[in-house]
Amino acid sequence: MLLATLFVSLLALAGRASAVSWYFLRYYPASGEQFTSFSGEMTIPPLPQAATYYLWPGLQPTDNSGVYQNVLDGRSGTWWIGSGWCCSNPSLPWGSGFNTYAGEKVTFQNTLDSSGSTWTSTLTRQSTGETVTNSFALGSKSFNQALFAIELYDVSWDFGPLAFSNVVITSTGTDSSWCNTTPENYNSATVYSITGLSASASGGSVTCKLGSVILEKPA
Repeated sequence: MLLATLFVSLLALAGRASAVSWYFLRYYPASGEQFTSFSGEMTIPPLPQAATYYLWPGLQPTDNSGVYQNVLDGRSGTWWIGSGWCCSNPSLPWGSGFNTYAGEKVTFQNTLDSSGSTWTSTLTRQSTGETVTNSFALGSKSFNQALFAIELYDVSWDFGPLAFSNVVITSTGTDSSWCNTTPENYNSATVYSITGLSASASGGSVTCKLGSVILEKPA
């Protein structure tokens, strides 16, 4: 699966003629800290056509070398979701996944293990209980960007809102103010809403809870 992962478009480098449209919200932890988990639920929107829709939550590292993401992919005409690291440095196999359909909820969990060497992603299709788990050797990456993203190639945002719920993001540190800060809205391109926000810090870890994050429509 080829995804453009850096927010300066890689299309020119890849020699692709596609037009890409980006809509995303981005959180950063406190200076010098990193994210250690990212979980929540995604409500699957309608899929109007077979086209290159990539909808995802994900984590990006300090060196902007790629993105670790749970991608809802509409290219086949049926939504498919899977987890992985895109796209190199390191080169890792993409994880497994499953088909999902409009109105369903998929739970995503991305967690750094206690040794700090491996990230594990678990996806669960709530309507059936189907679950896939994959691990990725990404311990060398310091993830300091948490994103809710819509990535579109030669297609418009025509599927309605993209809704996330019961989101929990954890980071190292003791400063929880980042959770209460308005996220970056790339190019002010997205109308969005966030509800049910709470933040806490304990034992050298910050927990940020977001009841809902909805990317509603283009601005």
